[in-house]
Amino acid sequence: MQIAQNSVVAFHYTLTNDAGEVLDSSEGREPLTYLHGAGNIIPGLEKEMEGRAAGDKLQAQVTPEEGYGEVQPQLVQEVPRDAFQGVENVEPGMQFQAQTQGGPLMVTVTKVEGDTVTVDGNHPLAGQQLNFDVEIAEVREASQEEIEHGHVHGEGDQEH
Repeated sequence: MQIAQNSVVAFHYTLTNDAGEVLDSSEGREPLTYLHGAGNIIPGLEKEMEGRAAGDKLQAQVTPEEGYGEVQPQLVQEVPRDAFQGVENVEPGMQFQAQTQGGPLMVTVTKVEGDTVTVDGNHPLAGQQLNFDVEIAEVREASQEEIEHGHVHGEGDQEH
């Protein structure tokens, strides 16, 4: 069976940046499983998977536009330290969910200077080309329930 709209796909992957550093991998874990065409993985990788079948191996280079987007400078902001009430030590690398006009946004602390904290709401991989080595493990038709819910259900998954 080939990967197409409403296929359930299981695949192993290794993700590297342009310097060759491994950013993520399914090595030693179960394959990543997703519902094709439901926006469960980044668009550029999903396009590369279209038409492939179990056992296929591929390399995909995904541009920022089809990955996690370009870096948006307006998502980097300085906020007062007292915006983090109840947090003893605010340090670079910490992540928080911020409430914005557009809804909740995950932000990462990038710098702390005195009473000023710099946070970044961009995805950590925004602005980067992503290089995937992929091996497709399984392709099957999605159940009607999976299609209605927009995601894959695991073995015995009766509830959400």
